[in-house]
Amino acid sequence: MLKSAIDHLVVTASTREAGDAHLAGLLGVLPQKGGEHPSMGTHNSLLRLGDTVYLEVIAINPHAPAPSRARMFALDSLAATAQPRLATWVVRTNDIQAAAERSPVPLGKIEAMTRDTLAWRLTVPADGGMPWEGAAPSLIQWPSAAHPAAMLPDMGCALESLEIRHPQAQLLGAFLREIGFEGPLALSNSALGRSGLSARIRTAKGAFVLGEL
Repeated sequence: MLKSAIDHLVVTASTREAGDAHLAGLLGVLPQKGGEHPSMGTHNSLLRLGDTVYLEVIAINPHAPAPSRARMFALDSLAATAQPRLATWVVRTNDIQAAAERSPVPLGKIEAMTRDTLAWRLTVPADGGMPWEGAAPSLIQWPSAAHPAAMLPDMGCALESLEIRHPQAQLLGAFLREIGFEGPLALSNSALGRSGLSARIRTAKGAFVLGEL
């Protein structure tokens, strides 16, 4: 039986430092430096949002050689002046191949990824883009029951809800049900034909909204 849940939120930024500063200004906490993704030429910072969910700030690593392929999450097309933003989300599944085959939109090749001592599999489109402008999630599968979020320090932040608006919201909802998705998610159709993501995050100073619809 397929099972899935929100694994992490993705904030893209022109630099990792800019992404960290954006979250610190909004949430009042500074993400922890993560590590490098050698195959993508990227690096990240991480913020725990629960035992099995976290927020990732990801940016091009200026000290890494450029990869021979397009970087994930459309980072190659991100302008140097672009503001950090909640760009997309990642769904954890217990069978990434089976889940990807059920997607109404191609999610890309299943890639083997590493960061320091961690390893996982992730769907990545060949062009590095984000299906449905980030409304459709990437899929991830971790090799064991242990989740990396549990290794992060608890900064008093928790994901309360994720809201996604897209013209094909009903189709996305049907896909998520088919892969056994459970989680604090609200889907709505966009009458204007645009997509958007918004996450409500609880902190020690109250609840704040990341992203916009």
